[in-house]
Amino acid sequence: MTRLVLVRHGETVWHAENRYAGVSDVGLTERGHRQAERLAEWAGSAGLAAVWSSTLSRASLTAERSTTRLGLPLGVDERLRELDFGQGEGLTRQEMAGRFPEALEAFKADPVAHHLPGGEDPVRAAERFAGCLAGIAAAHEGERVLVVAHTTAIRLTLCRLIGLPLREYRRVFPSLRNCALTEIELDGPRAAVLEYNGALA
Repeated sequence: MTRLVLVRHGETVWHAENRYAGVSDVGLTERGHRQAERLAEWAGSAGLAAVWSSTLSRASLTAERSTTRLGLPLGVDERLRELDFGQGEGLTRQEMAGRFPEALEAFKADPVAHHLPGGEDPVRAAERFAGCLAGIAAAHEGERVLVVAHTTAIRLTLCRLIGLPLREYRRVFPSLRNCALTEIELDGPRAAVLEYNGALA
C-alpha cells in the first residue's frame, strides 16, 4: 500500500488567459515560483520518500524546490506529462470557437469520445499515467511519494483508478488548483482518494 500525493504544477504564464498548455513547455510565473516554494515548505515535514515529476519544465521546476528541501533526487518520467491538445495547443476557448467551433462543441459534450482535433486520446493518456503511478507505488511500497504533474492527466487518471467513466472527468473533478494536494492510496489494483484539491497547510 502506497500513498501518492498528486500535485498540479505552479501557475504558468498562460494561466491568466486560460490557454491550453498541453505538451507546450511554458514557464512559471512569479506566483508559480512562490507556490512551488510553499509546496516545498509542506514537503519538508510530509514524510515523503521520493519526488517524481513529468518531463515538462513547469512540473519539474515546481518539484525541484521540494527535492532541494528534502535532499532527494528528482525522478522524471515522460508518462506523467500532460495530454497533447493538438490544434488546441496554446489557444483559449474563444480562439478554438473561432477555428473549429463544431469540434469544440463535441469536445464540451464528451471530451473523451471527441477530444480536441489532432490531440492525444484521453483513454491512452490515462493508461500511461496510471501505469506510471503503479510503477512508482510498487517501488515505494508502504511509503508516501509526491508526484508533480498536470491537471487534465491527473483528473482523467483519478476517474480511471476509481472506476468512473473517463468522459466525466470535467464534471466530477471540475478544477484542480495549482500546487493543491490530491492524495490517493494504491494497494495493487485498488485505489482510494484520501484528499482532493486540498490547500497547503
